[in-house]
Amino acid sequence: MLVMALAVILIRVKASHRPVTVRKIIIPPLGMTTGFLMFVVPEVRIPLLWAIVSFLVGWFIFSYPLIRGTRFELVEGQVFIQRSRSFVFILLGLLTVRLLLHTYIERHISIPQTGALFFLLAYGMITHWRVSMYRQYVRITGPNPAA
Repeated sequence: MLVMALAVILIRVKASHRPVTVRKIIIPPLGMTTGFLMFVVPEVRIPLLWAIVSFLVGWFIFSYPLIRGTRFELVEGQVFIQRSRSFVFILLGLLTVRLLLHTYIERHISIPQTGALFFLLAYGMITHWRVSMYRQYVRITGPNPAA
């Protein structure tokens, strides 16, 4: 888990050296949508209320630090993510909270259902963050951003 967290941090740091495009903003949540296929398996299914709450916790709570820590800057006509020292701490903090919640919840429901809850939480978090990034991108580039 620690290796994966460090890999994500390194990828995010490297990404700040490349221009941001609409495609790079929208691909992660679109790619994650394939994860909804897990709900075909009966053991993974959870009550609808749990699913909604998990998604909303990701949307409103977990995405907030990511949104606050992501800023764009226009450099020679291209949009770049401003490097933020706090971003690494934000990712580590979210990872820590997620691990603590995961350990607690896993004691009360099955592992596949726990995975489903945390997928929905992550999907809500990533989707809200990327919607926010897209809005910020459009503000910087104008109403017709190029992909």
